[in-house]
Amino acid sequence: MNSDLSIRDIAKKLRSKEFSSYDLTRECYDLIEKVEPKIHAFITLVDKKDALARARKIDEHMTQSPLAGIPYVMKDAYLTRGVRTTAASKILDDFIAPYSATVHKKLEDAGAILIGKMNMDAWGHGASTENTDYGPSKNPWDLTRSAGGSGGGPAAAVAARLSVFGIGEDTGGSIRNPAAWNNITAMKVTYGRVSRYGAIAYASSLDTVGPTAKTAEDCAFVLEAIAGHDPYDATSSKQPVPNYTKELEKSIKGKRIAFPTEFYGEALDPEINAAITKAREVFVSLGATVTDVSLPMLEYGVPVYYILAPSETSSNLGRYDGVRYGYGRNLFTKENKRRIMTGTYALSSGYYDAYYKKALKVRSLFIEEYQKLLVNYDAILSPVTPIMPSKFGELLNDPMKNMMADLYTVIVNIVGLPALSLPCGFGKGGLPIGMQLVGSMFSESSLFSLGHAYQKVTDWHMQLPQVLK
Repeated sequence: MNSDLSIRDIAKKLRSKEFSSYDLTRECYDLIEKVEPKIHAFITLVDKKDALARARKIDEHMTQSPLAGIPYVMKDAYLTRGVRTTAASKILDDFIAPYSATVHKKLEDAGAILIGKMNMDAWGHGASTENTDYGPSKNPWDLTRSAGGSGGGPAAAVAARLSVFGIGEDTGGSIRNPAAWNNITAMKVTYGRVSRYGAIAYASSLDTVGPTAKTAEDCAFVLEAIAGHDPYDATSSKQPVPNYTKELEKSIKGKRIAFPTEFYGEALDPEINAAITKAREVFVSLGATVTDVSLPMLEYGVPVYYILAPSETSSNLGRYDGVRYGYGRNLFTKENKRRIMTGTYALSSGYYDAYYKKALKVRSLFIEEYQKLLVNYDAILSPVTPIMPSKFGELLNDPMKNMMADLYTVIVNIVGLPALSLPCGFGKGGLPIGMQLVGSMFSESSLFSLGHAYQKVTDWHMQLPQVLK
């Protein structure tokens, strides 16, 4: 299965003509035909003839781009000229954008081949891909369980090797949560590291664009292609983009990792706790130091996020009025309506100071606390989610539990920091467990080197899901 190879190996074999982009792309479509009916990861599958024609053209004019000729998928939150974009909502059921998101254009310029737009919670609202108008995505490790959210579709596709890599959007954990539940690697980037132009906004001050793939190295290849300043996005950073892949092999000896004790309390599943404790030992064996620290503000992360994010989404979704484009607002899901109403309430006269303004003040405190800690540490080691992959209905029917699935991820978005999600074990039922490494702003290179060092001595990321066995 060529799609199970690393991006580095695929690029090498494409140039040595051991196989072609046409062969690789056809193999992905053949696998999709067998596996997709079981997991329902796609909303829109790019026409096979079009994708193969592009692959054949790339084979004829192969460039030195490491992504040239490699199939990929995108969460259906990105505009793609000529291909339907829905945000998993029937409001945009037949919407075809007149232009492409910057991230899509950069990947196309690099020679990558888009093969699908992927399932998600509608408008990014959810942690299980059950709040979609197109039916939930199933976890390739256990078809009775969720693939995570909001970007469960791209994560499930990468886990099942239907695609070599994927592009997600992380507002409060939407890249990292599905990565942890599907046993893949993903990078939530520093806010502004990748352009958001052409991304359908959930919460504009929290949204980030990032890669999902099999390994930290693969994510590094993708981030090199998509990162950088964009004149169409005023919030994108002008900071130079490092050569992430060349910095992967940097020694992690002497690296300092913080281990916040508050993150490992009663809310955390014991199996996840045990897996991350073992991962801690691996980092120590590689020469890093891991120190217990205190981050007492964890408990305020979810309340602050669920004031800030709904407030911004209530404004962002106002444009979908059924007049200029799309269909009527009656097609919003219950979860969409809940977040719109919550945000509108928090911004309303008489409540703005009590809720939204106060949440902004606490956000500033979060930033100060993390900055203070990361002056002395290279990364923070924490869980991604407090729970194992959920059974269908568990999060959908319990809004509070749905919110708490984001316990460890939302603060990272509030502060704007990068975080790398990595596979770190399996529970007794064979379900994947993930951890995350959080760094200071624009420290993606350091996080990649930590993740790469860990994956060189472990093989969790190499395991294939049940759906392929």
